[in-house]
Amino acid sequence: MIPVFDAWRSVPPEWKGGVVALGNFDGVHRGHQALLARAREQAASLGAPVVAFTFEPHPRGFFVPDTGPFRLTLLPAKTRLLAGHGVQAVLAQRFDESFAALPAASFIEDVLRKGLGARHVVCGYDFTFGARRSGNVEMLRAEGKTHGFGVTVLDPVTHEGEIYSSTRIREALRHGWARDAAGLLGHAWEIEGTVELGDQRGRTIGFPTANVALGEHLRPRFGVYAARALVDGVWRNGVANLGKRPTFGKLQENFEVHLFDFAGDLYGRVLRVALVDFIRAEMKFPGLDALKAQIAADGQAARDLFASP
Repeated sequence: MIPVFDAWRSVPPEWKGGVVALGNFDGVHRGHQALLARAREQAASLGAPVVAFTFEPHPRGFFVPDTGPFRLTLLPAKTRLLAGHGVQAVLAQRFDESFAALPAASFIEDVLRKGLGARHVVCGYDFTFGARRSGNVEMLRAEGKTHGFGVTVLDPVTHEGEIYSSTRIREALRHGWARDAAGLLGHAWEIEGTVELGDQRGRTIGFPTANVALGEHLRPRFGVYAARALVDGVWRNGVANLGKRPTFGKLQENFEVHLFDFAGDLYGRVLRVALVDFIRAEMKFPGLDALKAQIAADGQAARDLFASP
């Protein structure tokens, strides 16, 4: 696991003087990946490390705390994905009232120059920073020329005329379009959470499930998905249900995963679950027999999806 720091003042000397990739990186989608590739190129030419500068919590969650869950990736997943694209350390800056009030000029002088000793920064065309988002890429370029650090601003990365964005991916997932989201991300979208003790109803009807905590993850369309879960280094096929289980009159959101041909104990473990494809919307059934029959049909639909090329 690569090192993660939560404040610019806590970054040790060995991670200063690098190429700093700036952004929220929610999802680490294909647009982000292009930015990270540019950062790697600059780092190779300078013989410097690649450090990703991101924010925790996401500024949107700080400024609009009642916005509801919207995150594509929480910090552990984000860090893992960033590392997979050449990032060697992550500054997940604690985004609080103090940092939100930091003037744009101070972000450049205190954070980028003194705190990180940045030799080069890479960001997207729409990156803003500082109190009231008063800093922009034009300011960054000008200050870079004045103070001797390089600045690369990435133009929009597009596919079929549309810009890759976390917003587009959220919209796809809210429609249940898991394959489309994966295409935009460049990898399957995952929910990663601790397996919690549920009501164990699935065991009584022959379909044991792992109840995975949703946390601050975005809620995709309620329903049933073909899914894979990583268990002891092996991706196992299965079927996942996200919803409120209306047949049982439940009100709380649940994310349950049934893994095919698996009988191990997963309680208390952190599970990565990748949504592969949407099977059907959430339904209310007249009774237990109808539910069991549909669960069996859902499992077969998922097996057929995994078997198809």
